[in-house]
Amino acid sequence: MAIKETAVPQANGSATAPAVTFEAIRQADQEHVIGTYGRYPLALVRGRGTRVWDTDGRSYLDFIGGIAVNVLGHCHPAVSAAIAKQAKTLIHASNLFYTLPYVELAELLAETGLPGPVFFCNSGTEAVEGAIKLARKYAATNGKKGRRIVAVEGGFHGRTMAALAATGKPQFWQGFEPLPPGFVHVPLNDVAALEKAFSYGAGAAAGDAAGDAPCAVIIEVIQGEGGIRPLSAEFLGAARALCDRHGSLLIIDEIQTGMGRTGSFWSFQDTAVKPDIMTAAKGLGGGLPIGFFSASDNVAAALRPGDHGSTFGANPVACAAASVTVREVLKPGFLSSVRETGGALNALLADIAAANPKAVRAARGKGLMAALDMASVDLAKRVLDECREGGLLVNRTADTVIRLLPPLNVSRAEVRRAASVLRAAVGRAQLAGQ
Repeated sequence: MAIKETAVPQANGSATAPAVTFEAIRQADQEHVIGTYGRYPLALVRGRGTRVWDTDGRSYLDFIGGIAVNVLGHCHPAVSAAIAKQAKTLIHASNLFYTLPYVELAELLAETGLPGPVFFCNSGTEAVEGAIKLARKYAATNGKKGRRIVAVEGGFHGRTMAALAATGKPQFWQGFEPLPPGFVHVPLNDVAALEKAFSYGAGAAAGDAAGDAPCAVIIEVIQGEGGIRPLSAEFLGAARALCDRHGSLLIIDEIQTGMGRTGSFWSFQDTAVKPDIMTAAKGLGGGLPIGFFSASDNVAAALRPGDHGSTFGANPVACAAASVTVREVLKPGFLSSVRETGGALNALLADIAAANPKAVRAARGKGLMAALDMASVDLAKRVLDECREGGLLVNRTADTVIRLLPPLNVSRAEVRRAASVLRAAVGRAQLAGQ
């Protein structure tokens, strides 16, 4: 079928304009798109700042933010202008040539505290794949036998095959086995299990023996898809110490926590540890797909020309958008505002949890990465639906967790409005379940 425009009432109810209906979009999706997503029952057609509009003209306060992508909100004027300008100048050239946008972006990123030089790619999972390749190449280059990588249960690192094998959520593996070998998962914040993984043979890669140390540990400082669950300072310190002792590499996945999300440019900067390799994506491009991995100089030197590549990596348009986004986050006062607004949001969520002890197990968060852990899956689903009916978009992760990832320039008034809707949603969801 062909999608056809029809007259739809505008938000003020006084006029009509040609638009595509939700039902037409939904049917076209069902007919022509592989069904890998459980989409919410609305189609978004426009966004500005913290708000989006659906096909019926209704607006929503967006506290999903493209899953931590829209760090400056929707259609930020500076980002849109940079995209338009670059799209009229040079859209794609390939990595056979030097271009100015990726060099400018790399210089900017160096100011944010990266481990070292960067490799640009298109997504988080691609960044993780590159980090895994680099860790194993570094081990091979330096004569280390161990090739396995230690990851954390509940962690999420992507859906391509090696990133999926690193992901500590077995429900994502089902039907895709055999996964690439050489990954060991330890429970969240279990230091003893982490220590054991440095001499444990199960999950070993080809050539590993029980006594060989892993080539790397991969962690998130705060698990995003895992339900906004932080790694303890003890666990982080143990990971760094074990890697140093055994000559292994520490990979920190900043794909969801980075770009100012937790109140520092990178979440590891709030800890006592520093990565050997770091991955980033999501919010980097202000809405466009771009990612990278960064490594300390001696580690990065293990990759030689021809060892790795990405056709669209360092795309000029995406790099132009990312440069503007990085500059905005680096502006004086921006990150302190994230910390202050995030503190207000997390305090409001703690109040909701305290007022509803039978419905909410916990409120968790740091900066503008926050969550309510509901008492059951059904209750979490009802809260999600009630929020949407109330004009607030949030999402559900780790089955029972309502996750909030608003734009980093969200206002205090918008935070209060979101908390008001969420509080009412929790109340209505409880009544509906009785």
